[in-house]
Amino acid sequence: QNRRSQSVLKMGARLSVLAAVSLTLVGSGKAFLQSPLMKATQMRKLSQQATSSRHATPALRMALSMPLMAPLPSIEGQLPDCPVTKWSNDNIDIAAEQAKYQKEGIAESLLTITATAEDNAKGLDFFIENKERIMQHMTQNGAVVFKNFDMSKDPEGFRRVWETLEFAPCLDPIHSSGLRSFLSAKDGIYEEVNKKSLAKHYIGLHNESTFKKTATYGAFVCFSPATVSGGEFFIADGAKIFRDLKQEVVEDLYGRGIRISVSNLDLGFLGVLGPMKEKGMDFFKGLVATAVAPKFDMDLDMIYGADGNPDRLQAIEHKQSPINRHPVSGSPVWFCNVHNHARYLRDRRPCSVPEVGMTDVYYGNLEKLPSDTLDHINDVSNKHIQNLAMEPGDVLLIDNYRMLHGRQTFEGDRLHAVSWFRKGDEEVLNVAAPNPLNALINQFIK
Repeated sequence: QNRRSQSVLKMGARLSVLAAVSLTLVGSGKAFLQSPLMKATQMRKLSQQATSSRHATPALRMALSMPLMAPLPSIEGQLPDCPVTKWSNDNIDIAAEQAKYQKEGIAESLLTITATAEDNAKGLDFFIENKERIMQHMTQNGAVVFKNFDMSKDPEGFRRVWETLEFAPCLDPIHSSGLRSFLSAKDGIYEEVNKKSLAKHYIGLHNESTFKKTATYGAFVCFSPATVSGGEFFIADGAKIFRDLKQEVVEDLYGRGIRISVSNLDLGFLGVLGPMKEKGMDFFKGLVATAVAPKFDMDLDMIYGADGNPDRLQAIEHKQSPINRHPVSGSPVWFCNVHNHARYLRDRRPCSVPEVGMTDVYYGNLEKLPSDTLDHINDVSNKHIQNLAMEPGDVLLIDNYRMLHGRQTFEGDRLHAVSWFRKGDEEVLNVAAPNPLNALINQFIK
């Protein structure tokens, strides 16, 4: 019996380590899952909002009156994998491309469509009638926001909108980790970063991508804005950021490449092992590489001491370009998450992510980026940020290869959500069912 107890304790310890390490490999607030209880509470709030609308003024009731629709079939477990990242970054003449943008100009990225009572009375017919205009702007400019629409005030209505526009849903780029939480799995809708523990964490500009996978489009919806203050969603145009960055900064980063560290695992406690410390460090490196990292389907190297701390194990993505040609237009855009992931910038902003989830950005050879380079990227990025005060039912569509997104800090309760999409003509890749160990680890993380 004593041997059996020791065996159980060892297994529990190993799973706890795996759970902790799994958490480190996400590197952003989105990794922190919402509890089922909190999610149920939020879904009840949506139901209450819908009920309260039935007691609205006659004019509002008329705007809300829509034909009864049959319930949508569930798509839970049917979403294809997020498509592979479309890299096209060879032989970009940065000076010439920046000069071209300066000469030709860049049109306004965001198209705002505000519903009238007549638009709401049309229901989904409005989106059918305006589909060509909406998609043309998305293709040429990057983003469309729908405001004051009633159809999209609950998950099923939100799904009806993007299905009417014929978007092809897919999984989040790191869905395979099990750390992306669905708000409504039957409708293919993920929860955004709403947890109160991350309310004071500023989420910088980023594309929803890894070196290996990138969603083509995204649709963000507000079901409830922050009840006290803040929480604005924001976007910035990657074409404009590329145009306005100093030529020498872009050429330096483009020539040397960048690498993004997505986690920190501090193992200084292994010092108690004395002469066996090195073997302990090798053990943990192997454990992360073989038992945890594959869950994330990312090209990661496990490296000690990249940031100067010899006892810190970091999971670092492979070398990549900070700029990329847009897969449709062929024009170069800033396609880089440095504004969100650089440790230097995070340390100078509101940040409530624990050390294990802190990220950083290096040159391709793992040298640190100079502070003046990061300050310049920050200044140019901030210049192009558009804050969007979204109300219930507001929907933002973005071209994820062009538009970067982020979120301000907030107070109170907040409920935003997102669905991700393929272009629609890619090879459909289905995701293998998670193995029992992954499922067990994810229970620890929740």
